[in-house]
Amino acid sequence: MPTHATGPFDVTITPQQTADDAPVARMTLYKEFHGDLEAIAYGEMLAAHEPLTGAGVYVAIDRVTGTLHGKGGSFLMAHRGIRNADGQSLDIVIVPGSGTGQLTGITGSVGIEIVEKKHFYTIEYELATQ
Repeated sequence: MPTHATGPFDVTITPQQTADDAPVARMTLYKEFHGDLEAIAYGEMLAAHEPLTGAGVYVAIDRVTGTLHGKGGSFLMAHRGIRNADGQSLDIVIVPGSGTGQLTGITGSVGIEIVEKKHFYTIEYELATQ
């Protein structure tokens, strides 16, 4: 049965230099998580959109290091967000096999909600019995 973790987080997105004609934007990410996850994360994001149709996509990878419900270690998160005329979708997963320390064997998914420019996360995860 999955365990549920929630809390707020702060994110800093820093655009990076790309070629003048590059159709894709690149950014670095720095996040500070609070609540059930007390951690920092460093990552990178690639994003693009089609001005004629409004469609867009982003992919990102974060390495999260800290404690989750008091268990220390790190894990990788992979993001995929898509927006088009049909709506939008966001999938964020904890990469299986990426957990270290007391988070070895972690799997799960992450949700993000933005309310009045404040970010909140919800994590549904399982830890393999060690």
